[in-house]
Amino acid sequence: MNRNNWYKVDNVAKVFLATYNKRDTRTLRVSATLYEPVEQNILQQAVERAIEVRPQFQVRIRRGLFWHYMEDSDIRPVVEEEHRRVCPSLYQPGQAMLHYAVTYFGCRINLDLFHAISDGTGALEFLNIIVHGYLTLKYPGKYNDVNIHSGASLDDLNEDSFRKFYRGINLQGLSMKKAYHPTGLLLPYDQLQFFEVQMPVSDILPLAKEAGASLTSYIGARIMLAIKSDMPPLREKTPVTISMPVNLRNYYPSNTSRNFFNNINVSHIFEEDISLTELSAEFGEQMQMQLSEENIKKQMDNYETMESIAPVRATPLFIKQYVVKSGTKSSDRAVSAVLSNLGVQKPPEQLVPMIKNYSAFCSSMNLFVVMTSYNGTLTLGITSPYSNTRVVKNLVREMSSDGISVTAYATEVIR
Repeated sequence: MNRNNWYKVDNVAKVFLATYNKRDTRTLRVSATLYEPVEQNILQQAVERAIEVRPQFQVRIRRGLFWHYMEDSDIRPVVEEEHRRVCPSLYQPGQAMLHYAVTYFGCRINLDLFHAISDGTGALEFLNIIVHGYLTLKYPGKYNDVNIHSGASLDDLNEDSFRKFYRGINLQGLSMKKAYHPTGLLLPYDQLQFFEVQMPVSDILPLAKEAGASLTSYIGARIMLAIKSDMPPLREKTPVTISMPVNLRNYYPSNTSRNFFNNINVSHIFEEDISLTELSAEFGEQMQMQLSEENIKKQMDNYETMESIAPVRATPLFIKQYVVKSGTKSSDRAVSAVLSNLGVQKPPEQLVPMIKNYSAFCSSMNLFVVMTSYNGTLTLGITSPYSNTRVVKNLVREMSSDGISVTAYATEVIR
């Protein structure tokens, strides 16, 4: 399938390439759980069909003098039963490998993806193509008329939308005040802990409406309060800051399957008592202010500006990576946790009876929460680098005490 094409990586990808490590592999996972056990040989065929539809995932990242680039790869994906950690390492400099992996366990199909080649939106579309292919192969003739594709051209899917929609140099500074981070030791070696928390939308949505808040604001406020419960008294004047990725496809006419997002931050200092309702309202107000179209576009221009300056473009890659890594560490210090809302999942109607749920995780050196909603269930995929689980326990206990039916699962870690 080698078409001898190569592509320059986008600016978000450059951050992931400069900052990945054994613990934070910069990998994201999206999963679909079916109502029946997955058959490996059929899933293998489905993946092979899917890469013909989305060949931009069939690439290898190479290192150049001034930047990384992607080139088409003939390495074939091999579907395996899940046996490695969630969000495994999918990039090693100089090693010929694919930067995605498809695994299964029981009824669940997992797509792990190195974040440098796509974001959550692109990953979910690829996953749905795989799931549709699997069901089409397993039930011949039943789903042939289902339309799973966006209809975008190959050029549109490969587009670097950051560069396309960049409006010009913007050197507006970003405020990065150090935020509170949950206390406790990091997990040993290359480990992260993963929690999957599920609850009925019918339990939590009325509580959010009662607070006059969106579901995102309500969950964000609950995360803030769960972190606050873990704060020592001497640290209570330190901001608790939640960072949230924003899908820029909602602001620009883009069909790219590559990365196209930036982040906004919502912050609160617990100088006095505040109720969940009040904090949810404040969270929503800050979020809406930052989500204004002009603010989002200024942030995107700010993010793209540095690569547009000639001396920066001519700087050797190893220097760029050092600067990016240092800047990312500063940004991480300004964030207590990340909340990524992938939204309500809407596969084609004909596939709904076959799909039980969706879920997602993202590796991180911060507490990272990914929200997905499907079939009446809200799922939180929580990643933690910490050995203690107090913040997650606080979150689950408080929701349970408010009458929400919560089911929680956790991975095992080696102490």
